[in-house]
Amino acid sequence: MEGHDFALWEKRVDALMVLCSSKGHFTVDGLRRALEDMGADAFEKHSYYERWIAAVNQNLIEDGVYTLEELATRMDEVAARGATYGEAAHG
Repeated sequence: MEGHDFALWEKRVDALMVLCSSKGHFTVDGLRRALEDMGADAFEKHSYYERWIAAVNQNLIEDGVYTLEELATRMDEVAARGATYGEAAHG
């Protein structure tokens, strides 16, 4: 990924991985297993960081940090803020 201009969300995925790993929510082996469980087509359909955030999410759910229902509720709350940061900040 040399020369890649990282988007803010990609930087946040990286930071989340480091933070959650340091808190003991998952290991490198746990992330690798989640990535492998996605299947080969995930590597064609999703970007590097899309796969990583899915693996982090799977590990956090398995560690009991939150449930799928809690995640869905939170995602609905975030979506209701608006499609852009500007809409969310002034909504």
